Amino acid sequence: MIARLLIKNIGMLVGAYDSAPGILKGEAMNHVPVLADAWLAVVGERVDCFGPMKDSPSEDGFTHVIDACHGWLFPCFCDSHTHLVYAGSREGEFRDKIAGLSYEEIAKRGGGILNSSDLLNDTSEDDLFNTAARRLRQCAASGTGCIEIKSGYGLTFEGEMKMLRVIRRLKEFFPMMEVKSTFLGAHAVGRAYAGRQKEYVDMLLSELLPAIAAEGLADYVDVFCDEGFFTVDETARILSEAAKYGLKGKIHANELAVSGGVQVGVEHEALSVDHLERIGEAEISVLKDSSTIPTMLPGASFFLGIPYGKGRLVIDSGLPLALASDYNPGSSPSGSMRFVASLGCIKMKLTPEESFNAVTVNGAAALGTKNLGAIFPGAYASVFMTEPLPSLAYLQYAYTEPLITRVILKGQSLEC
Repeated sequence: MIARLLIKNIGMLVGAYDSAPGILKGEAMNHVPVLADAWLAVVGERVDCFGPMKDSPSEDGFTHVIDACHGWLFPCFCDSHTHLVYAGSREGEFRDKIAGLSYEEIAKRGGGILNSSDLLNDTSEDDLFNTAARRLRQCAASGTGCIEIKSGYGLTFEGEMKMLRVIRRLKEFFPMMEVKSTFLGAHAVGRAYAGRQKEYVDMLLSELLPAIAAEGLADYVDVFCDEGFFTVDETARILSEAAKYGLKGKIHANELAVSGGVQVGVEHEALSVDHLERIGEAEISVLKDSSTIPTMLPGASFFLGIPYGKGRLVIDSGLPLALASDYNPGSSPSGSMRFVASLGCIKMKLTPEESFNAVTVNGAAALGTKNLGAIFPGAYASVFMTEPLPSLAYLQYAYTEPLITRVILKGQSLEC
């Protein structure tokens, strides 16, 4: 029998639309539809309908009824950029950062991505899966219902395949959560190819990509197109080859320098260009004529002490904006999307409405998924409930207060 769920006495139903809202741009990002004193009906995994309590349906036709007790109901967060599968931790580099070393200096000393690569290649697939599953459940318990996870700490044929197989296991283990997989072999040059970057790229394209495609291990491909990492030409080559296997791009761009990553991403119709701590009028201009979604990662700016992306400029220019966690062991060791939304307000000067849309509707768009990030008939019923709130802004304002009382993913209550 298909489960039928009624959630009643919702103080405020947030982000509820008559149909899928699509990508929100510019001024549209400053509006979030809300319905006071509401109910929501779910059939199986999906939202069926909703309305004001005065028109609430009889409870007789439902297999489960939840009384929200005037708490607020939100669509789950959509985290479009993470490196959640990793081994060990990098608190030693945390000390280096405190001592004043930069991200680039740590990388040149053999730390950073290569440090994580060493740890990952010495860790079994089962151990990687078990630690990643714990992190994934923690993200879900904090309100995330859709997440992207990248490879990129293997940097060998075996290591990258191992990471992607772990991500596949996570999808199978946790079907309530929408998980997208991204191949990021071009995260750094593996130690075995030191000084032979072209040969490393050749290996990615001639060996890894065909093997990944044969097993259906990736939804997207990513390249770290930035100063000291991969060039625009190398990025274009990787994106062109990946397209032959039906893999769209999601590019690391302009974190360390104005790299040309935005332009090459747009040229190859990348789904998103991410980081963008360095962005100017040239990047704004090329993004205006594209479907590529600019995505910023304020958690990395916070942790590394680097400039925040100019989210205010992006929105005021009429563009969409997504925010994501960049959850990883070296530069953003947190998957809290509430914190990300708060940083959007505090450090990037977004309104609470804009930051909320950036971590929900536009986060879903940056993941290429149309059935999450908002509440509408036919959407996945992935929502979280909070205590009664004084306003939407309180969600970002009180960013450490444990407001979430229940998480429902694809119609099923999460056991936290």
